[in-house]
Amino acid sequence: MEYTHLLTLLHLLLFCYWLGGDIGVFYSSGFVVDDRLSREQRLMAGRIMLALDLVPRVCMSLMLTVGGLLAAAVGFAHAPGQLAVIVLLGPCWLGLVLALHFAHGAVFHPLLTKLDRWLRYAVVVGTPLSVAWAWNDGRLIDGTWLAAKLLGFAFLVFCGLMIRRGFGDFATAYANLLQGDLSAEENEAMAVSLARVRPWVVLIWGVLVLEAWLGVVQPT
Repeated sequence: MEYTHLLTLLHLLLFCYWLGGDIGVFYSSGFVVDDRLSREQRLMAGRIMLALDLVPRVCMSLMLTVGGLLAAAVGFAHAPGQLAVIVLLGPCWLGLVLALHFAHGAVFHPLLTKLDRWLRYAVVVGTPLSVAWAWNDGRLIDGTWLAAKLLGFAFLVFCGLMIRRGFGDFATAYANLLQGDLSAEENEAMAVSLARVRPWVVLIWGVLVLEAWLGVVQPT
């Protein structure tokens, strides 16, 4: 298999598992807030939700690196040193994602959470600036679809930040569920939190499909 074909396959797999994993996370979260289920059933749904949540996080952390390598392979030039930064971003971000997932509850977990949040802010701000730079240099004049994909990725990361911001009550209530049964008020707060982030979740699904369309059709 050629290098470009391998990158294209990996790029498509990241898209598929990101979208599919995200749908699975949101679907299972509905069972966590269902007070008609027993505590054991809700906790099982929560464990499934948290396990599935790792998949889209991993895909997101690697997407920019794989996409950058694929863009270079098909002829889009990068500024000096830019590709090296893109290549390093993937393993570093992936390592942070895995550390957050498997070291949950550790004393250094709050620090990792802050690092993850600031990294995402850097991607949200840095990606559009990088697109503007490449456009001004003429490196994306023949790749308007690629510019749109990059801006779409930055927006996807922003949506994830908004979901995390609106999910606070859900996380707090789930922690209480782990300790014992929830009160009616706590369960309502969990359901409201889930409903609050639903538009952002659906928006992510739509933008992911749009990103896939841009990559396949490559409109000018």
